[in-house]
Amino acid sequence: MLIVFSGLPGTGKTTIARDLATRLTAVYLRIDAIEQAIRNSEALARGVGRSGYMVANELALSNLRIGNTVIVDCVNPVIESRKAWSEIARRADAPLVNVQVICSDKHEHQRRVETREIDIPGLTPPTWQSVLGHEYAVWDEAPFTVDTALMSPAAAVALITERFLSNE
Repeated sequence: MLIVFSGLPGTGKTTIARDLATRLTAVYLRIDAIEQAIRNSEALARGVGRSGYMVANELALSNLRIGNTVIVDCVNPVIESRKAWSEIARRADAPLVNVQVICSDKHEHQRRVETREIDIPGLTPPTWQSVLGHEYAVWDEAPFTVDTALMSPAAAVALITERFLSNE
């Protein structure tokens, strides 16, 4: 199974995705970590975002093919990246679960962005202005959505587990 967490920075994706990956002993792919490793290598002057997603796509595919559950933590802001995850699931003959994480409380979302502790060395944290201006396309088909203004990360993990993994 491929579970892709999508949403703007500061919504709570990483906390929920990491907690679910721990609970399932799943492969956890964090786009921020992959992109920062590419930046640190100084291999690319630009295009890090696309490259990070391409690396993650291939890592997900290889892990799905050997039967691992894969959890991806990413903004996933454009239709192209969403289609790529769908194609990876299709190629691996694995179910795809898209989970969009939002924070409907704008003040809480801003507080999270502005007080966020960065756990990836060298990663520049987003500003509230950059989050507000971040590209994030409307989904063709509405994904399962978790609102972290209305529930705790533990409740979100429990809800996702019950909804998509109860037969696992």
